[in-house]
Amino acid sequence: MSSTTSDKVCIVIGASHAGVNFAFALRREGWEGKIKLFDSDPVLPYHKPPLSKSYLSANDSSQIDYLFPESNYETDDISLSLGVKVIDIDKESKAITLEDGTEQTYDILVLAVGARPFMPPISGITSASNLYPMRTIEHAIQIGNAVRDSEGRRVVIIGGGYIGLETAASLKSIGVHVVILEREARVLARITSPEMSHFFTDLHQENGVEVLTNKNVISIEKSNDTNIIHCDDSTSYTADVIVVGVGIRVNVELAEMAGLQIENGINVDVTAKTSRDDIYAIGDCTYHYNQHYDRYTRLESVQNAVDQAKIAAAAICGKEVAYNAIPWFWSDQYDIKLQMVGLSQGYNEAIERVEGDNDQCRSVWYFRDDELLAVDAVNNAKAYVLGGRFIKGRQKIDKNKLKDTSIPIKPTSFL
Repeated sequence: MSSTTSDKVCIVIGASHAGVNFAFALRREGWEGKIKLFDSDPVLPYHKPPLSKSYLSANDSSQIDYLFPESNYETDDISLSLGVKVIDIDKESKAITLEDGTEQTYDILVLAVGARPFMPPISGITSASNLYPMRTIEHAIQIGNAVRDSEGRRVVIIGGGYIGLETAASLKSIGVHVVILEREARVLARITSPEMSHFFTDLHQENGVEVLTNKNVISIEKSNDTNIIHCDDSTSYTADVIVVGVGIRVNVELAEMAGLQIENGINVDVTAKTSRDDIYAIGDCTYHYNQHYDRYTRLESVQNAVDQAKIAAAAICGKEVAYNAIPWFWSDQYDIKLQMVGLSQGYNEAIERVEGDNDQCRSVWYFRDDELLAVDAVNNAKAYVLGGRFIKGRQKIDKNKLKDTSIPIKPTSFL
């Protein structure tokens, strides 16, 4: 599509990392038509990673770290409509319908609709007191206020994934009693190695967080202003505040209305185009092909959101591009920075390194036979950077050298 036709309209549904970065990238790529950005969140688009960290201590939205100042949207002629929900897509007339019944027509539609928290079917969950997911700034502020207002400040976090662990670390730092209830046999069970799970379990326990595994919550009983959480092993836990972090559900409803192909998210090609030529999808909601790993995947990360946004913007403006990024992620807990590069799914060997006598400088290297798939690095930027370089270059690693911690991590150390 030509980017020089000024009467064209591009509508973007979703104004988080993917949608906002796409809108600005589209303008930079030369799109001269209208750009209309819609989001149901009434707050100016903001960075999401601080939700489980600094935003928990925010009293109101004045302490939010915004993606761009409001003036930038005006400068780049991007129409930003917040607190507005899109309820329908008519693919034939190429129009969206807003909650108030208003219709907006488009030439190009971009779905950056993300995901929503999954609330498990636990008996009593809808009537529990001070129970929150963690997905928006409103959730973070509500949790922070509930913790400050609670006399005992006892928090139970259901779910031992990264959101649960980060929230636990942040709440513990302000003096809250925190218990994590994880259904699996270890925290981070679906996304990292047993070695890394054990490290983070020990880290939280050393900081006073109770980390309890094999805890399947079956009911929540409200007792005055507190909650009694019951597990299937007959144990119970009292909480003034409950945070639920057990996963997400991709927002595919609008994509279904548009008749798009869906499989673990909205299917897109290497340019982020869906099964319709005039509709693209980017960010957490997409199921996309990763060229390096030769498989389809769905990622929940800022990196993926921003990179896909740039690719989609360039493709819409007629550029020859293809998404081919090595995924990376990060997590901050206490004074620990975890940096992850690559995708470890399918690994059959994990090699752990602890650098010298520093237990908090370590890394886990994930292999499928001789192929390095991913690296998790704790307070170890060298392992993260070089691991990413090795993965991208498909370099063969000498595992015996990697295991020898007397050999420092350098570009040629393990080749």
